[in-house]
Amino acid sequence: MDASALKTSASDALTAFLQHLAGERRLSLKTVDAYQRDISGFVAFLTGHLGEAVSLQTLSEVSARDFRAFMAARRKTGLAARSLAREMSALRSFYTYLERRWEVSSTALLLVELPKVPRSKPKPISETAARDLVEQVGERDVPDWVAARDVAVLLLLYGCGLRISEALSLTGRDRSLGEGLRVTGKGGKTRLVPVLPNVAEAVRKYAALAPFDLEPEVALFRGVRGGPLGPRPVQKLVEDMRLALGLAPSATPHALRHAFATHLLAHGGDLRAIQELLGHASLSTTQVYAEVEADNLLKLYDKAHPRSQG
Repeated sequence: MDASALKTSASDALTAFLQHLAGERRLSLKTVDAYQRDISGFVAFLTGHLGEAVSLQTLSEVSARDFRAFMAARRKTGLAARSLAREMSALRSFYTYLERRWEVSSTALLLVELPKVPRSKPKPISETAARDLVEQVGERDVPDWVAARDVAVLLLLYGCGLRISEALSLTGRDRSLGEGLRVTGKGGKTRLVPVLPNVAEAVRKYAALAPFDLEPEVALFRGVRGGPLGPRPVQKLVEDMRLALGLAPSATPHALRHAFATHLLAHGGDLRAIQELLGHASLSTTQVYAEVEADNLLKLYDKAHPRSQG
């Protein structure tokens, strides 16, 4: 690399990286801002820690001890392990870009052990709550087609385990669901999901009542003005129903997908089959549902067993 390039300031290198994220990778403004905050914080730390302006030369010479000092300083501010792990991940992405753009790398960063982040467990709602939620949504004082639409969307989440983005990406060609639905999920991965008769019937009912031409290439689920239905109205709907039914704050549209997996497992579903249905790349991602079900069984035991109270 040209020696003069090593004099490039870290600030200028960061600007180029952020432009790369926004332009070439087309990340959201919110995500780009998060990268900006995380990496700027590291550069500011280095400036004080080393007592000099930070350049590409400086970044190429950061030691494992320096990275650990940064992590220790961040933890002293009360930063949680999960947030610190995110910041270190941002730094690794930054260095990957620096190596590709200016041949500036850091093997020291790879030697630093990242903070251990406790894996959060999904919070599904109960079978009774899921049933009550869907029933109450269908009985609201709204136009029949809107009620049918909302029931169909929620049943796709709970009955098929779809993500909300997957349900809302269905098009008019999906209006007559058969016994299976081909879904394209994260990373462009396609999976085939079985469709329960009541889910297919809910979608057909909505399609029959919808006051719009549901052409094959356009969004199946529409807003009241005819445009594609977005996730926020569905989230707001579940928020309102959650308050009306007295459900926990964890009762969200995504909790219905969690419930799909947990309830299948509780009724004897195979973990690998559930992995395929959810579109998880790794079985370890799906295994958290087994942990949730085990926790639920222990809670039931503690509540009901005559000897559990000591």
